[in-house]
Amino acid sequence: MAGVLQVEVVSAEGRLWNGVCTQVQVPILDGSLGILPRRQPLLAALGNGQMTLSTTDGQKRHFTVDGGFVSVDSDFVTVVANSGFES
Repeated sequence: MAGVLQVEVVSAEGRLWNGVCTQVQVPILDGSLGILPRRQPLLAALGNGQMTLSTTDGQKRHFTVDGGFVSVDSDFVTVVANSGFES
């Protein structure tokens, strides 16, 4: 699928969410990071706060995360939170 992100969100408690999104917004240590398809690869430390996933069906999923990291590579986004839950 062109123009989408494969996203997996995990924490110490296990997998929180897995699916396809059009956009991901995550808190990082010095602000917020928006991720769109075809983004350059990156690795960033997560901050504390709310993460928003915009799914391909137009829904928004919200998660509260507390530290960890986010990795983006070839439209695959992996969020590994120290702790997190859907809010």
